[in-house]
Amino acid sequence: MPKTIKVLCVHGLGDHRTSPWREVWEAALRASFKEEVRLEFQFVAYDPIFEQTKISFADTAKALWKLARSGVSQAGRRQRGLVSDVSEKVRWTAGYVVAWVEDKEFQRQTRELVLDQVVAFSPDVILAHSLGSLVTYNAFSHEAARQPDAARILGKAHYVTFGSQIGNPFVVGNLTEGRVEALAVRHWHHLYNEHDDVFTAPLKLPGVPNFSQLLTPFDLKGAGDHAAESYLGHNVTVGSLWRPLADEAVGAKAFGVTANPWRRPARPAAAKSRRRALLVGINEYPREGDRLAGCVNDVFTMSAVLQECGFGPEEIRTCLDDRATASGILERLEWLLDDAQPGDERVFYFSGHGARIPEYGDDFEPDRQAETLVPWDFNWSAETSITDEQIYALYSQLPYKLKLVLIFDCCHSGGIHRQGGPKARGLSPPDDVRHRELKWDSKTQMWVERDFKRLNPDFSPDDKATARFFGQNGSTMRLGRAAMLRQSSSGDYAREKRKRPDKIVGPYLPLIIEACGEDQLSYEYRHGATSYGAFTFCLASILRERKSISFKALVAAAADRLEELQYKQVPQVLGPSLVVNAKVPWKTGSAANKPSARAKPGALTPRLSG
Repeated sequence: MPKTIKVLCVHGLGDHRTSPWREVWEAALRASFKEEVRLEFQFVAYDPIFEQTKISFADTAKALWKLARSGVSQAGRRQRGLVSDVSEKVRWTAGYVVAWVEDKEFQRQTRELVLDQVVAFSPDVILAHSLGSLVTYNAFSHEAARQPDAARILGKAHYVTFGSQIGNPFVVGNLTEGRVEALAVRHWHHLYNEHDDVFTAPLKLPGVPNFSQLLTPFDLKGAGDHAAESYLGHNVTVGSLWRPLADEAVGAKAFGVTANPWRRPARPAAAKSRRRALLVGINEYPREGDRLAGCVNDVFTMSAVLQECGFGPEEIRTCLDDRATASGILERLEWLLDDAQPGDERVFYFSGHGARIPEYGDDFEPDRQAETLVPWDFNWSAETSITDEQIYALYSQLPYKLKLVLIFDCCHSGGIHRQGGPKARGLSPPDDVRHRELKWDSKTQMWVERDFKRLNPDFSPDDKATARFFGQNGSTMRLGRAAMLRQSSSGDYAREKRKRPDKIVGPYLPLIIEACGEDQLSYEYRHGATSYGAFTFCLASILRERKSISFKALVAAAADRLEELQYKQVPQVLGPSLVVNAKVPWKTGSAANKPSARAKPGALTPRLSG
């Protein structure tokens, strides 16, 4: 008797009670499987739960902005679906997605519907399209899915999401406490089409062996590139999912084959951690007045120090001057964080200018600021910036046990340079960009700073903690903090922790070391006739001198040295407290790295040039 594969189907948004979606999905799958495999289908329709909800035009406009406001959902890709150029269908899709994400009762009803169907049908494959992927993810990540009957069935099931908004920053920030979880299913297959306009996003779950993303690009003329059948019948889906599943089904019956061809092997416990470092330095900015002198020296210094600390030269990449464009840096960041596994060590170092850009919000008025690194081709636009919006997707899902250090020798409050004095590593905005931050005060007849919205006023009762993530004004997306994903309040985080005390909550937070405070300047230093970043000079010296030092002590020592040199900049460190207080995981201050008194002439001079 042929092996039967049971398929549970959960549709996307829109009233499917009169549409032919059942026939369309079934036909797409039957065309992809061998004849000797029987398919049995069950269809879940949640339309009755949604029919009572009315969405106004104003609601859809706000929803569109919430889903599209990030500008970028992955390195180099701009989120689609701006209010001015979306179809009516997509507009209403946005309204219902946001309504569901923000309504706990909505979620409870759809969650119970899905889990009841899972237990009743006991599927081998669960297909979830668009909003259906949010509904099912919410169900499978909920504590209710850990009940024995549901857990047993899900543990044997393939979960397939497509046309999905799970990775959309608004969804991640509001539905998942800022982090997409690994699920207790046999395997999660995420189909991603870069042309899909309906607020979709790719997913990366580094270190999760039962998760795979399949790239299924298709571009249909005059369509939203969101069609379920185009995902299900895509040649990549057929070759990488349906055919192996069919082969396994036949083989399991005939030969007792039980291996999982999709599961990536876990790294052995004794395997050596892998190291990578990306070092970026920019002296030769296009505008003569923006040029710096010590950034390339800083990169060679940090490369030398990291190699003395145990990094291999093949584990370090550099990106300098006109090669350090926005796209060049982003491409190399993908290399840095690609295939990251628990226990790996990664370092990103940037020496150059920083800046702060006022950005527009859901009322089409400037309402927040974004810190940015300044690439060589920077022109005060999102496309030429390296803000947290551009990079959060690369690091926010990293395994918690991965060690990522971000070191920024730049400032973000603008640069002030007086002839003959030290040069600051920050750019002040041109007047048209600066105008976004200002308003005219009729009473004083002066320009004053515009009031910006606080990004998450309930983030923490500790004002200092809030400032470290969102700036002193509460409205700044600071680099490395995944601010877009931190939508929950401290109370929400605490409640989630109480449910599962063993669970870490929220996006991955790297260890961030900054050359100065938020409103301070980072300066250059002349070591004789050679220029360096004052902070990098001190940091490198201490790493070479001090043995077995914690990150907290390292930054404090750098601050003391800068004060001795009369620089008014105080380095900052931010990260999980256990990491901040941990020892630097490289062999700092090793005696083997220090030249002996009998070394050749010049060996005892400072080696900060690398």
